[in-house]
Amino acid sequence: MSKNIKKISIISIALVAVAAWLYLDREPHPETPGVISGQSVSEEILKARRDALAAASGERADAKQILFGDLHVHTTYSVDAFAWSMPVLHGNGVHPPAEACDYARFCSGLDFWASTEHGESLTPRHWQDLKDTVRQCNAVAGDPANPDMVTFLGWEWTQMGNTPETHYGHKNVILRDTDDANIPARPISAGSIAASAMRANGRPYWQDVISPYMDFASRQSQFDQQYKLAELRRQNVCAEGVPVRDLPKECVEYATTPADLFAKLRDWGSESLVIPHGNTWGFYTPLGSGWEKQLTRKQHDPERQRLIEVYSGHGNSEQYRDWKEVAFDAEGNATCPAPSKNYLPSCWRAGEIIRSRCGSLPAADCEKRVVKARRDYLAAGRGGHLVVPGVKPEDWLDAGQCTDCFLPAFNYRAGGSTQYALALSNFDEPGENGKGPLRFRFGFIASSDNHAAQPGTGFKQVGRHENTEAYGQDMPLRKFFIDEAKPTGKKPESVPFDINQSRFNFLQVNESERAQSYFYTGGLVAVHSPGRSRDAIWGALKRREVYATSGERMLLWFDLLGDKGMTAPMGSEVKGVGNPSFRVRAVGDFEQLPGCPEQSLTALGSKQVEQICRGECYNPSNTRKLIDRIEVVRILPQNQRGENVKDLIEDPWKTFACSGDPAGCTVEFSDTSAKRQGREAIYYVRAVQKASPTINAANLRCEFDAQGRCIAVKPCYGDDRTDSKDECLAPAEHRAWSSPIFVDDAAAAKAAPHKTTTGAPAK
Repeated sequence: MSKNIKKISIISIALVAVAAWLYLDREPHPETPGVISGQSVSEEILKARRDALAAASGERADAKQILFGDLHVHTTYSVDAFAWSMPVLHGNGVHPPAEACDYARFCSGLDFWASTEHGESLTPRHWQDLKDTVRQCNAVAGDPANPDMVTFLGWEWTQMGNTPETHYGHKNVILRDTDDANIPARPISAGSIAASAMRANGRPYWQDVISPYMDFASRQSQFDQQYKLAELRRQNVCAEGVPVRDLPKECVEYATTPADLFAKLRDWGSESLVIPHGNTWGFYTPLGSGWEKQLTRKQHDPERQRLIEVYSGHGNSEQYRDWKEVAFDAEGNATCPAPSKNYLPSCWRAGEIIRSRCGSLPAADCEKRVVKARRDYLAAGRGGHLVVPGVKPEDWLDAGQCTDCFLPAFNYRAGGSTQYALALSNFDEPGENGKGPLRFRFGFIASSDNHAAQPGTGFKQVGRHENTEAYGQDMPLRKFFIDEAKPTGKKPESVPFDINQSRFNFLQVNESERAQSYFYTGGLVAVHSPGRSRDAIWGALKRREVYATSGERMLLWFDLLGDKGMTAPMGSEVKGVGNPSFRVRAVGDFEQLPGCPEQSLTALGSKQVEQICRGECYNPSNTRKLIDRIEVVRILPQNQRGENVKDLIEDPWKTFACSGDPAGCTVEFSDTSAKRQGREAIYYVRAVQKASPTINAANLRCEFDAQGRCIAVKPCYGDDRTDSKDECLAPAEHRAWSSPIFVDDAAAAKAAPHKTTTGAPAK
């Protein structure tokens, strides 16, 4: 036997021995929810919050409080959250549900929050843990009529489809109650892609073997997660056609479409809200997706689906743009649109990458390869980036992105935007009280969509890895795990890729790497509530008397002014007011002090503040940030078939500069234009703070040529390609979005085509 063979044999025996040791030592431990701190926020601090609000409210006489919350929070009970929490992806370990309670109370200082784990990640044991944790978090809160914080129970319905026709997107289900008698016995999950991915169905066995080696220090957590995945895969699916209360408690309940979800919620009879989110996020949303198929009586429940998440740590979903990521010819075939001023379609860029490799190839042959690459990209859907072998993330430049949107979602799908949804009408189904066309009437919220038990992360622009969803594997693990295409060299041609034959991979090569530049600290929802109780907050959510912020605790009021002192707040529906008049008041958030306040240190201790709060808390000074301007958006929903949506969204319709007074900014305006007469008009406002340094505000950090085109990028990676101390800061104008006020003047509308006038809005 040669020396080399002996060496190989010895190494092999050693590896087998280590593997055996690992597996003999592996004692899986089911996840536990953790332990909540037994303290509540002092009445002194709650009074200080009320006093600060009263001082900022100006001459307003109403007694409603503005309370801040986060209705979209994950812990490592969600499978994807666990994966991102591991040190091998630059995470800092597991964060169970109890940590979310302590974080909301003592780190971010929220007034309310909701537990919304992916339903597809939960077994009956996990659901019981979450119910118990939510109840314990509320038990610490003190008097239910005036608690320091309200915790809601819910889950995320994580639906994904491979085509626009089968994709409905993600929705959070928030329950009013927490007692077993008034809530579903189990979360209602979305089947298919998300459920399969989160159960690791079809994952090669070698990944289970190799993961503890690659993340050796966290091998016990890796073993525990493998135990959970096996537990998930063992769950039986609930039978179809059986009343939900007659099903066994231990089965997994699925809803394939929103219609199925709403039907099951009605069967359960629980008081709930269903809140869509991330509809513009192209990481999982197919090309060409839009809101139209959900605007039906089956797929939309206006009593439950009253709110929409316009912003989160995954980006802004507010704004509509009329460029397309894919077009369709007269026969319905997908075609690749040409670039426009502010948008480079990814399918187009795929062709240009291939063109750059043509070398001395004749022009006609090169063009055939370019056309093929664009066609292959479209055929692969959201897996289009995989059709170009040997490509680097930087090669895509800023393709697929909304380059003039505020902190946009990655690979922006404009057809999923909130503005687009509000402008649509379904003339084939009746609207409110059986009159007029069916329309969406959403109030606006924002959330964090945090996956590390951190409700309300947007209070400071620090800790890119700690306070955003940034993740990534360093070399050489990056090539081993993420680079599924395994490109070797710059191959000249595109290769077909069938997304329907591929298990959805949260670590998609190139796209997951580019997406790191589009993760932000989270947003918040604010309610105008008569009190701090669960019922008071729930009532504000149901009334849509809510607004969204990009994380800053800005104060915002938006009212329609009526006769004899009557006012209608944001979220209202009003009729027959003639030329409506409005008042807006906005006050900036407090400048933040470093570190955490004494209350947090006393309640948690310095070690837990470092572990749970990552050393930073909401810690306001006495100085207010300045409001730069108030922007008014007016949307005139379609009043007849075929109206072009881009002509109905006026953004901004009016703009008012603010004086820079720290005490705030108040403006009034009216709408006397003929354009809105005889139809419904939707008004909402944005209060915009002066620009401040913000994580990932420059996104891919483009280098531009003289014509303003992006010619090179420097992505903000979640791995070793970007210095871990680089916060990737750039200026951004943080904002608050009011919920709309819906003004219906349609009684005077005629059946004849609507005649519109044009003209620039007054400012």
